[in-house]
Amino acid sequence: MSALKEGDVAPDFTLPDGSGKTVRLKDLRGKPVVLYFYPRDMTPGCTREACDFRDSYSGLRRRGAVLLGVSRDPPESHARFASKYSLPFPLLSDAGGEVCRAYGVYKKKSLYGRTFMGIERSTFVIDASGRVQRVFRRVKVEGHAGEVLGVLG
Repeated sequence: MSALKEGDVAPDFTLPDGSGKTVRLKDLRGKPVVLYFYPRDMTPGCTREACDFRDSYSGLRRRGAVLLGVSRDPPESHARFASKYSLPFPLLSDAGGEVCRAYGVYKKKSLYGRTFMGIERSTFVIDASGRVQRVFRRVKVEGHAGEVLGVLG
């Protein structure tokens, strides 16, 4: 499968969030969607990223955007993570990794000389018509939420 790029139709998905609700991308048509993929709940980088998005949330909402975080953690972990850090947006569970693969973010990674498959920190801004407007791969957490706000105008 080739990498998802700007202008492509965003792959549709249906995933559970931490509260037990089901989120469908197609149900969000008509609004821009910020879809960010992160490796794991409660880890330092992922916590910083989630808190930066939390702190930028009102700006995202003013621009009419819906913010969704995705990892392979189970819904129960997402519920604890969202509660602990007062995250006002849904965290979606892609336990099987199908959505991560569809967006091309499930990749071979290396840490301390060990290689493994995992989520590459990435963000997709999807326009109101369901097309990928902007792709951020190998995201550096510092300043990323501001970059996303800039794309939304």
